Amino acid sequence: MVCGTFTSVVGRFSPLPSGRMHLTFDAAPPQGPRRPSRPAEEHAMSTDTSLIDELEAQEKALVFAAFDETVAYEVGERLVGAARRDEAPVVIDIRTPDRTLFHAALPGSSPDNDHWARRKSNVTLRLHKSSMRVGESYRLKGRTLGPDHGFDPLDYACHGGSFPVRVAGTGVVAAITVSGLASEEDHAMIIKVLEDYLS
Repeated sequence: MVCGTFTSVVGRFSPLPSGRMHLTFDAAPPQGPRRPSRPAEEHAMSTDTSLIDELEAQEKALVFAAFDETVAYEVGERLVGAARRDEAPVVIDIRTPDRTLFHAALPGSSPDNDHWARRKSNVTLRLHKSSMRVGESYRLKGRTLGPDHGFDPLDYACHGGSFPVRVAGTGVVAAITVSGLASEEDHAMIIKVLEDYLS
């Protein structure tokens, strides 16, 4: 394939002394200056950080005084109750980096939701941020979470639905994850339950 700039031409016939016709070409009039195209990354990037600000505020506000197996069970039960009320076909998972503290699969969910929950919680446990915040941060930069940044897509997914369990004076110790709805809805279910539980 040859790439380049081509000028269109217009042909006309003119008589020769011999009686034959001669075909000559004139360049077509210019069509005006072409507007330079913007780099592809400029189309993908955005400067609207309002969602990032909201997600960061949620993480700062929803902090536990303490967190153990009992608290994980209580939060998990509330999430199950919320999912049942909404008839949401979700998987609910609460885990630390090395053990599961609570897990429930509601009617309509599938094994694929378990894999999504694992991948989203891996993001939260590694970066200590909600998976939705990580995804939005990458989107604003016009990037994707992948091997170029050390993340295997089979193990990490920055879609909404995993939220960090942050303990005052300690930091992030676990991840609460919902999988089965749209990204924003998975995230919203966790936020609503935590706002009620921690109020």
